[in-house]
Amino acid sequence: MEAKLAALSLGDEPSLVADVKASGIEKSGLAANIHALAAKAESKDEAEALAGLALVKALATDAPDAQMATKICLAACLEQAGHKSKAVNKAASDAALAICKNISPFAMKSLLPTFFSKLPVEKKWQIRELTLQCMASFGESAPKQLGIALPELVPEITACMWDTKKQIKKAATDAMREALKVIGNKDIEHMTEKILTAISKPKEVPEIMHEMAGVTFVQSVESPALAMVVPLLLRGLREKSTATKRQSAVIINNMSKLVDDPIDAAPFLPLLLPALETNASSIPDPEARGVTEKAVEQMMRLKGLADAATSTRGDISKLSAEFKKAFGADSPEGGLAMCIDHASTVSTCMMDLHFVEDSQWRKNIVPVFASYFDTATAEANIEKVRVEAEKMMVVVEEEEEEDGAEELCNCLFTLAYGTKILLHNTKMRLLRGKKYGLLGGNDSGKTTLMRSIANNSVEGFPDSNDVRTVFVEADIQGEQSHLSCIEYVFVDPKIQALGCTREQVREMLSHVGFVPDGKAKPDHAVSTLSGGWRMKLALARAMLQKADILLMDEPTNHLDVINVAWVKKYLNSLTNVTAIIVSHDSGLLNDCCTNMLQIDNLKLHNYKGNLDEFVKIKPSARSYFSITESKMKFKFPQPGPIEGVRSKGKALMKMSKCTYTYPVNETPTLFDISVQVSLSSRVACVGENGAGKSTMIKLLVGEIEPQTGDVWKHPNARIAYVAQHAFHHIESHLTKTPNEYIRWRYANQGEDKESLVKVTMQFTEAEEKLQKTPYEIQFTDDETGKVSKVKKVVSELMGGRKTNKQKDYEYEIRYAGSTVDSGEFLPAKTLKKMGWEKAMKAVDMKIAQRAGLYVRPLSAKNVEQHLEDVGLDKEFGTHYRMSALSGGQKVKVVLAAAMWNQPHILILDEPTNYLDRDSLGALAGAIEIFDGGVVMITHNNEFCSKLCPETWVMDSGHLETKGDAEWMLKQDTKIDDQQQLSEVTDAAGNVTKLKGQKKKLSKKEEKQLVKKIKSKLKNGDALDSDEEEFAIEKDLI
Repeated sequence: MEAKLAALSLGDEPSLVADVKASGIEKSGLAANIHALAAKAESKDEAEALAGLALVKALATDAPDAQMATKICLAACLEQAGHKSKAVNKAASDAALAICKNISPFAMKSLLPTFFSKLPVEKKWQIRELTLQCMASFGESAPKQLGIALPELVPEITACMWDTKKQIKKAATDAMREALKVIGNKDIEHMTEKILTAISKPKEVPEIMHEMAGVTFVQSVESPALAMVVPLLLRGLREKSTATKRQSAVIINNMSKLVDDPIDAAPFLPLLLPALETNASSIPDPEARGVTEKAVEQMMRLKGLADAATSTRGDISKLSAEFKKAFGADSPEGGLAMCIDHASTVSTCMMDLHFVEDSQWRKNIVPVFASYFDTATAEANIEKVRVEAEKMMVVVEEEEEEDGAEELCNCLFTLAYGTKILLHNTKMRLLRGKKYGLLGGNDSGKTTLMRSIANNSVEGFPDSNDVRTVFVEADIQGEQSHLSCIEYVFVDPKIQALGCTREQVREMLSHVGFVPDGKAKPDHAVSTLSGGWRMKLALARAMLQKADILLMDEPTNHLDVINVAWVKKYLNSLTNVTAIIVSHDSGLLNDCCTNMLQIDNLKLHNYKGNLDEFVKIKPSARSYFSITESKMKFKFPQPGPIEGVRSKGKALMKMSKCTYTYPVNETPTLFDISVQVSLSSRVACVGENGAGKSTMIKLLVGEIEPQTGDVWKHPNARIAYVAQHAFHHIESHLTKTPNEYIRWRYANQGEDKESLVKVTMQFTEAEEKLQKTPYEIQFTDDETGKVSKVKKVVSELMGGRKTNKQKDYEYEIRYAGSTVDSGEFLPAKTLKKMGWEKAMKAVDMKIAQRAGLYVRPLSAKNVEQHLEDVGLDKEFGTHYRMSALSGGQKVKVVLAAAMWNQPHILILDEPTNYLDRDSLGALAGAIEIFDGGVVMITHNNEFCSKLCPETWVMDSGHLETKGDAEWMLKQDTKIDDQQQLSEVTDAAGNVTKLKGQKKKLSKKEEKQLVKKIKSKLKNGDALDSDEEEFAIEKDLI
């Protein structure tokens, strides 16, 4: 070979190639003389160079098994692109491209050092151009391998794209375009041309960052995609504009969450982290700084994972040692050393791409050793190396015990909701008979996961025909609310499909307590059911379906302690049914669950044991369940002053001797209820399901009217009411963002549009008749003092209100047939007699609501801050429609909307439903420092005992008041019929009679009281509530 190379000329290559193919690189002498061939190819003499380059091209094309030697000539070929002879340039280009196109794709990385040595600006532009063309050629011949090499290639190509020489710029752009084709990420594939533009035109960076911020990343992010996007993100982080810096941080945060293998991100962390940390400490805008800090936190997490992971990526030395050991060559020389180096590169690249099958290794590595070992020996030794390589790649996973239970599901899936990724490439394995508690913060995707399983939309989950899956939820659709309980269950498509009869439905309902003489009657409409009975109805429907997997979203919501115990007993009796339970009830998860599933960092983690066992492993999870562990903070706006109220103990709302019967019922739901609420009230209203708690609250706030008794509210008091089925407040506004909804609701000078549609604000026929009846009104002429009486009809109240000399309210009115627009006022007691009491209440409410508006204007910025104060991040508060929000987020919207006009009294019906413990702790903290009164219905003992010294106990429509909430812990005994107390004292010492008629005053006592009231009125002193009541009754005010 040495002699032939010395006399080499054009045309000699076929015989030399044949020799190498027949004898191999060692016997033919190619291994020993390859550097001589490289020197020939790089010769300045044209004839010598052409002969050398022709042989290199022939070897590359026709003797692929000699590639470990031939590739050494690549540097010479690239260098000859700068030769003064055009023929040599052409031959050099052909030879270099032949090496690149014919080398094993897995050996492509071994050429990179040669490429990079030829790209510096000091080199001739022709050499640099050919190098870039060679790099681009791998887009076709080795796309996957080019992809994993991008972290090293992209910085080099990017630098060339800014070159002043147009040929280099073009070659670099073409190479980058080829590289962009192999990133293999569908989420950003459509943006490749824009990424290309942004690299060469930095001014385009802000615009493309804006577009990328709108991309929903679903696919796993691997190193090729990172290699492309990171330079762009770095640019974004270094832009002057805060908005671009913020968007870059958001994209980094989103993408990094989808990096499955931290090793993929390792090369980019040293670039991104310093830039992010600089921004986190220097951006002036606090919100953008906060977003950047989140991205830094996420990158630090990724760095921790990358540091902990043992990487074999691109590490040729480990494989080289294994090949030397397997082939017994501790210090290989010459051709064998070349073969081992080449085999190490090929096998490392195969490991990076997870090619570890024995057949793949035989095909790609056995030919490398053909010159030195027979096929059988080469195969045996390579198998030894492959086995060791496989061991290097194993990630140790905790093996789950089988317990002999049947496997119902074992799938790998990704789950998104709208533009938000909730779970990514995560595994779920469910065994028959196990009870899984599903944990995760609000918005982590618990309900979405359950709904997706129920709808058959989780990839890999068994079809619902093979594994019967039932989702238990208590929400009743509006269009079905008129149906009876039996019909409601019977018309369900799944019940129909099973062929259940009405009798079977009736029997199942009777099992859970729906009986004709019970609190919930099977033939009454579902709309009459309280929240607890709706949940029992949903459970009965699920029981009829004989499920394999029960999906239960907050099964104990709205349930009292007696029914919670019933649910626990029921769940524990299902030995052959699997259940996935989302609940904020720690007792339920402890007593029923065998495993815990936690959603954390877009993954689903499975832990053995109940909640207590899980908290031992993950103490941080305590915040899901303990209110005191909450790190979240809510802030409620403090109520303003109330005209005429100087004491926090003065009653602002009262119910006196109220009895209420629902139209479909014969017996009253409430009997003779009397309560009062002041600014200092902290009341928990507790009792069994169906006892009448929500009905009483509806009476108190004016949603319904009592048949007997009086309900009174101070005209200047503002009341916030969050109903049990809280979403009804926002159901017709789901296309609005929370911010838009609140601005719509209070747009008319602070009036709350939702408060003016109550039943108690609609006129009855009797009131309308009174309004149309002329009423005798007395006028006194200011100048002459002459008194005249005229019968007049008031056509409407104009909205004005003033206080007269007696400190009574007078309301601005317009008389029927009058052309005068305003300026005429009548006292409240006169208007009450004329049938205008509700209209006066509406005027009072509007004035009270406007008074709550003066502190802050109804601007998008203020509403955004207000939503953040109740725990709804501005991302969801201002940029998401309400239809895309989770249950917990919607409750926060309803709460924020109710609190906007700074109410004096906050009434919450089951506030603990849908809120996780972090939010509950924050709500408790906000209530503690709230200066107004609070009334809440709740079954959550921890919540109400922390906040409420006063308790209203409802039992079968009768009310008793207590000083504590301990009754809830006594779940083994049913609440007995309680003896009614004769009076109730609230937290401020106000006393309200509950039983017995008022003592009838003697004429003498009555006279004394009249005298006392007149004296108080004359001196401008405030009347107490009993005096006020007496004065109204006797027409003294």
